[in-house]
Amino acid sequence: MLAQISEFAVNHPYLVIAFAVLLALTFFNEMKIATQRFASLTPAAAVQLMNSEDIVLLDVREPSETVGGKIAKAIQIPAGAVATRGGELEKHKSKTLLVYCKTGARSGQACKELGKQGFDKVFSLSGGILAWQEAHLPISKK
Repeated sequence: MLAQISEFAVNHPYLVIAFAVLLALTFFNEMKIATQRFASLTPAAAVQLMNSEDIVLLDVREPSETVGGKIAKAIQIPAGAVATRGGELEKHKSKTLLVYCKTGARSGQACKELGKQGFDKVFSLSGGILAWQEAHLPISKK
């Protein structure tokens, strides 16, 4: 069996290299997910959390992106400003934070930054406001 594996590796080096690279990337991605200090929630799970706990919503989109609306009562701090404006959220440190952006990418970065600032209960809305709208959940135009 070992001889067959060795023969395959010699005859197909590109396949072996591609397999090794994919294996390494999968490992690093799983480690990244396992070590992140926040969890992602689907819109349905976010609604359940909102109904069961007093949470703070944080919209990390740019002001120009919020023209179409936001989730009601959300605090708006652009993702790039979370590091410098995190003090505005200091009074909410003991509460659960649900962070969202347009697609879910920037909210993950904001969650990491909030974790560095000592926020323990931080969640990212998977799919962002687009997933929220696709689930036909309410948006506030205020």
